[in-house]
Amino acid sequence: MLEESPGIRIDTALAKLGKALERGDIDTAVNLFQADCYWRDLVAFTWNIRTLEGQDQIRDMLSSQLAAIKPARFRQDEKEPASASDGLTEGWFEFETEVARGYGHIRLKNGLIWTLLTTMTELKGHEEPKGFRRPLGAEHGHDPDRKTWKEKRESETAELGYETQPYVVIIGGGQGGIALGARLRQLNVPTIIIEKNERPGDSWRKRYKSLCLHDPVWYDHLPYIPFPETWPVFAPKDKIGDWLEMYTKVMELNYWTSTTCKSAQYDEAKKEWKVVVERNGEELVLRPKQLVLATGMSGKPNVPKLRGQNIFRGEQQHSSQHPGPDAYRDKKVVVIGSNNSAHDICAALWEGGADVTMVQRSSTHIVRSDTLMEIGLGDLYSERAVAAGMTTRKADLIFASLPYRIMHEFQIPLYEKMRERDAKFYEDLEKAGFMLDWGADGSGLFMKYLRRGSGYYIDVGACDLVIDGSIKLKSGSDVSHLTVDAVVLKDGTELPADLVVYATGYGSMNGWAADLISKEVADKVGKVWGLGSDTPKDPGPWEGEQRNMWKPTQQEALWFHGGNLHQSRHYSQYLSLQLKARAEGISTPVYGLQERHHFS
Repeated sequence: MLEESPGIRIDTALAKLGKALERGDIDTAVNLFQADCYWRDLVAFTWNIRTLEGQDQIRDMLSSQLAAIKPARFRQDEKEPASASDGLTEGWFEFETEVARGYGHIRLKNGLIWTLLTTMTELKGHEEPKGFRRPLGAEHGHDPDRKTWKEKRESETAELGYETQPYVVIIGGGQGGIALGARLRQLNVPTIIIEKNERPGDSWRKRYKSLCLHDPVWYDHLPYIPFPETWPVFAPKDKIGDWLEMYTKVMELNYWTSTTCKSAQYDEAKKEWKVVVERNGEELVLRPKQLVLATGMSGKPNVPKLRGQNIFRGEQQHSSQHPGPDAYRDKKVVVIGSNNSAHDICAALWEGGADVTMVQRSSTHIVRSDTLMEIGLGDLYSERAVAAGMTTRKADLIFASLPYRIMHEFQIPLYEKMRERDAKFYEDLEKAGFMLDWGADGSGLFMKYLRRGSGYYIDVGACDLVIDGSIKLKSGSDVSHLTVDAVVLKDGTELPADLVVYATGYGSMNGWAADLISKEVADKVGKVWGLGSDTPKDPGPWEGEQRNMWKPTQQEALWFHGGNLHQSRHYSQYLSLQLKARAEGISTPVYGLQERHHFS
């Protein structure tokens, strides 16, 4: 007998799963999974972002959700052929629930489901106006009271926030707030984005002069409008700033620049927020039903408190405030830190003629940019991937289909290959005194980013300056204190300085919640970001998803949105659908609400 094709195997598995779920036969559905299995759900079944690990967790979720969700019509996506290799069969499928349509990915091992991804793609009756639903634009016929597009837009801009209230207020107008705002616009959810800077994109323009994206262009598209085919692989900060400004305008976002959020308070009785903002010298009160903090994945700048900071006669800056090298030619600069910002700033200062020393207090993971692109990203986000038929949506879903619990197992061999390829480079770095690491388990950059959001540098040239001594390096000792003109390390080393740059990272995003709302609410929500991997700066217990990101929190109607451009694009879809459902009064029974284990 001929072996079944991958497509037939996927069809069979989906048919069995779909029938069991439609019948409400939870035991039969659970028995279609391996004992060692994972079901990652992005909103469709849980109204949450959750990964169920093992049959018992899947049984618990289905027992709670199945009657309300009413899944049906599981069917293989005929446009995406199933495949088989290394004992795994993979396929793509569509499905529906009572209120939504969904899309998913399935992996079979030994005839049973090993990993399952289910995602909500649209709410029935509230689809985005695209394709055959694209708006006509022109209004044919005759109407003496007709308003032009420009007049309608001006009327909306003048009234929203004054005569009418937004349903959502987004605090923060960087790529996260902009991507979410664009999604909500297409779903017809009245939204205002609050941004303290004068122009969209200023959060990029105002950073240090040499800043550019370290992630390649294929990884960084925003929703609806991909970068042009001629866009550079690594975009400079000002180019990104201009793109965000253009995007904000053409996507018709209600984007309030030069506006400061002064406070926010949730009214439990009215089920709405009181958000006090200052705009054009005027204090206004907004009363949205939902509040989103899109203030940057990294949260508030961490500036260490050191003895002597008050007597130091030179300049002191956090890396987020560093203007660039122009004013520091022939000056002595000490940069405290050894991750992305520290390397970028040190390299630019050296190019600008400064005498610069990097203080490395703990080990750092380094990966060369071209090596990362080829080995780490090439199959999903590259020109090679595009030529092979890979789309941004498919790449995002493939990446999302790997549960965080086992993702490191896929990453470790990639980083072993990188280490082997660039062995001489790493040998030279260590000879220069640089302290290297490969993550807690050798899984490299992506896991470090997901677990702690820090501790790495994607090398775009600064490491060569460390190796040849152009950037001076002092590693293995933390800072003790500052004198009037120097940084003194705990080992007694004294580093003369005209400028000290604290490239010391950022705190948890709930620090913004403490400032804008209250410490009680920030503590109620708890730490934002991290997986609970029990590795450095990512304390347990295991969460299996990013803490408090893009999903309901312990504070009703408070959401966090952020991350890199990839995450801002991908997860804005699921956050926007959760907000739209609430705006329309659709029942959203949340399974597995995020627990608070850590305050920050």
